[in-house]
Amino acid sequence: MFLALDIGTTNIKAGVADENGNLLATAIRANRKHEHVEGYVYYNPQYLWNTVVDLINEVVIGAGIPSIRSVGITSMAESGLLVDRQTGAAKTMIIPWFETCAVPYEARIKSEIDTYEQFCQSGLHPSFKQGLSKLLWIQETQPEALEGSVWLSVSSFVAYLLTGKFAEEETLAARTFVYRMDKWVWNLPLIQHFGLEESHFPPVVATGTSIGTVLPEVSLGLGLRPETSVCLAGHDHVCASLTIGQPEVGRVYNSMGTAETLVGHFGIRALGKADYCSGLAFGRHPLPDHMFWMGGHSASGGSIEWLRDLLDKGDLSYSEILGMLDQVAPSPTGILYYPYLSGCGAPSPNALAKAGWIGLTTRHSRGEMFKAILEGNAYQMEWLRQEAEKVGREPINKLIVVGGGAKNRHWLQIKADVSGIELQHSNLPEATLLGAALMAGVSSGVYASFEEAIDALPAQESQVYVPDPLRNAQYRSLFENGFSRFRPMLLEYDMWLSQQSKS
Repeated sequence: MFLALDIGTTNIKAGVADENGNLLATAIRANRKHEHVEGYVYYNPQYLWNTVVDLINEVVIGAGIPSIRSVGITSMAESGLLVDRQTGAAKTMIIPWFETCAVPYEARIKSEIDTYEQFCQSGLHPSFKQGLSKLLWIQETQPEALEGSVWLSVSSFVAYLLTGKFAEEETLAARTFVYRMDKWVWNLPLIQHFGLEESHFPPVVATGTSIGTVLPEVSLGLGLRPETSVCLAGHDHVCASLTIGQPEVGRVYNSMGTAETLVGHFGIRALGKADYCSGLAFGRHPLPDHMFWMGGHSASGGSIEWLRDLLDKGDLSYSEILGMLDQVAPSPTGILYYPYLSGCGAPSPNALAKAGWIGLTTRHSRGEMFKAILEGNAYQMEWLRQEAEKVGREPINKLIVVGGGAKNRHWLQIKADVSGIELQHSNLPEATLLGAALMAGVSSGVYASFEEAIDALPAQESQVYVPDPLRNAQYRSLFENGFSRFRPMLLEYDMWLSQQSKS
């Protein structure tokens, strides 16, 4: 049996899976955010750990699971904190990937480095989300926290509390921006350039590597054995992408949640200008001889949450929203929604980008506004998909969709109509938890390889969404003549607005 932990932006989940890829028990709790008196959002480390303990107790002890062989931990990418190397005490709060306190340091990093050179080494463009930007913010606002401390992702923090060992996994190490994926080492010159030390970062292990076993004193309260191994399953989206099966030409993983992500595979090669210009992120995939490309959209499901809270203070249920969408005509609304509530990600990363609406009238209903948000998200992901095709050097003709957003049938049909390609919604429950369980199976030797782990998953029934030819033509015209045409002007306005706020 394997225990999987998925520490996400909105929720923390735990699950127990058997060797045949079946989830036997799952539990979920909200990952509660807090607002500091100084204005930034954070997660409380002790609260998060207490929540993890409760979840493990529920799925292991409560479900009566007799023996856990290995634990796999996956988490949201750039979120992290500083921990004292000697005592293990948290020296900062957990800073979420989306917290904008480090935006000014993104600009500083860009001004002091060769961004193309660093991209070829790290697979990433500089971003306020990354560990380096957050550490520079801490360096200026809480310099004492850096003394004798180590930067950990949320996965590594939980793994440390379980094992007493400091380690980081490769795909999460990369999200600091100071890890060289091309050489599998911390980028010491870059670290030192920004006044940091190599000791601020833990040893890096390959994805799915066991970093140790559960401490005896910890195991007693969790229903785990001291010989239970703990592995770092890495970046949540990369981890979950294992569940869609062996790589196939033209097939891409699409996670739909608070944020939305596309993840694709390609053979190992050096990164170049075309990759750099795509705005995508790149890294080494757990599968041998494979790399991944990834493009994210930060406010996908978040846009729906925003409108829901704005219109009804959060009292509007999702079933009521689906009911509203049922009443809206299947044809395009004609409204253009630019979903940049949290900035713009790939293919044109811009932390200063703002959301926008074009085409609203007094005649539009709440249902049409919700549909317009679904359309705007679909336009954004179509833009990303087109750029990813150039990088992957092959057409993308099928999306395997998972996540909470994939439960909205209207959204999936709109995405099919906008893109003109097939969407396949697998009945696979909790892809990220299952991915972490597969990682745990590989780390403990139950599976000889990631390929064997993937093949262990049971066949799943899927619902297929195919594009309607007429609506695809209508959406194609709106995308090319509307969304794509006005987007540059919107982003120019955002830049102007930012300049005005500084003057």
